[in-house]
Amino acid sequence: MAKRTFLGEFELMILLAILHLGDEAYGVPVSRELENYCGRSIALGSVYASLERMENKGLVSSSVGDPTPERGGKAKRYFRVTGEGLREVQETRQVLTRLWQGLPQITEWKGRQA
Repeated sequence: MAKRTFLGEFELMILLAILHLGDEAYGVPVSRELENYCGRSIALGSVYASLERMENKGLVSSSVGDPTPERGGKAKRYFRVTGEGLREVQETRQVLTRLWQGLPQITEWKGRQA
């Protein structure tokens, strides 16, 4: 049986941000999308490092766009979620949904020790 790996929180958030952004998904907008949803600063370097790892895993693919004058002629590297990446997102959602089902209200746990 093949070893099953699960998406980490940050990987999942990046994949969801890419899906939100569609064709405009490159490092800076992905980072901004995460900042908007998380309400905290996201280091651009951590986004690119995760994108690289996920590309190596086959969860995202990338392509280089045309150079743009506003970036000094530097081309943007656009990312998209692969079929495998989408399957991982859906499986993670299903697992998390099953884990949440049947849980008592979190407020009932107030004061409990784990």
